[in-house]
Amino acid sequence: MRIALGLPAALAFLVTAGPALAVTCKDDISTIERRLNSTGAEQVTGKEPPGGATTSGSPMALDKAPEGKPSDPSTKSTKAGVEEARKLLATAKEQDKAGKETECQNTMTKVKEAAGALP
Repeated sequence: MRIALGLPAALAFLVTAGPALAVTCKDDISTIERRLNSTGAEQVTGKEPPGGATTSGSPMALDKAPEGKPSDPSTKSTKAGVEEARKLLATAKEQDKAGKETECQNTMTKVKEAAGALP
């Protein structure tokens, strides 16, 4: 009986809180931009990002990229992929400024695919 009463309440909470828990495109852009300006991206492209490489500032961050190959070789970053991701990121920023959240999120998916798994 308690489950029957609690389940609708839980579902109502999830429906109303769901949008609030979603990541906005602006947040996603900020996160990916830091990754594209990281030392890992610098290792892939061979050149320092504009403004210098950034760090996460996290005490959990690694001093250098892990050795070895990615578990999924299709996610390996390439210089061309990182450069394409930067171009797509500029498009996503324009879409975000124009209030086109869905298009921005779709572009950010392409950015992540193009960038691959940066070291």
